Amino acid sequence: MWSGPRNISTAMMRSWENRPDTIVVDEPFYSYYLSTTGIVHPMNDEVIASQPTDWREVVGQLMAPVPEKTSILYLKLMTHHFLESMERDWLSHLSHVFLIRNPRDMVVSLDEKTPKPKLLDTGFPQQLQIYNWLKQNTDQICPVIDSKDLLMNPEAMLKKLCDLLQIEFDARMLDWPEGRRDSDGVWAPHWYGNVEKSTHFAPYKPKTGEVRPDLVELLDECLPFYDELWKQRLTID
Repeated sequence: MWSGPRNISTAMMRSWENRPDTIVVDEPFYSYYLSTTGIVHPMNDEVIASQPTDWREVVGQLMAPVPEKTSILYLKLMTHHFLESMERDWLSHLSHVFLIRNPRDMVVSLDEKTPKPKLLDTGFPQQLQIYNWLKQNTDQICPVIDSKDLLMNPEAMLKKLCDLLQIEFDARMLDWPEGRRDSDGVWAPHWYGNVEKSTHFAPYKPKTGEVRPDLVELLDECLPFYDELWKQRLTID
């Protein structure tokens, strides 16, 4: 599941983790991203120490056989963590879904956590690049889900997604126990406060208020990438 920041990616992870046939991995390339770029995030040292800093080692772990009685490995992958130095051939062994969010809502939310965000911080260019690479180099469907569409009708959207992935829908994907998970990254205390209180997908609510003048240019930069992916999104008939 490829997502940019400040989306419903952690709620989606909760949804899939609530399936008894599924295990999840939370942002496995976060340490590699921070150590390679030198970008400093909250809990920076803890994040780097919690995971391998070599993307090849991470891929080796992800490609290992899944535990017994598990049939689905769900990877919450952040698009801005996927750097140009990473090879891509291993992606052909996975099924891919792309989770997008309207840039206006995303930029306002990102600004609350990331001072002076730049285009690459949004993950939009990387997300479209990954999507295009998969379409050009594999025969996969690569569903695109707009978070607004999912929040407005979680059951219908998840049923359609499961159908496309040839996975049986499980109603337990719609509700989950509140609280933290052992599978959450060490960064959870900074980022996951709202999700830890959740028990289901919250109803869609657009971000209110004006976009700050110094973020208007960033919003304009994001829109072409979002629009291109939005054209491919799943809709409910």
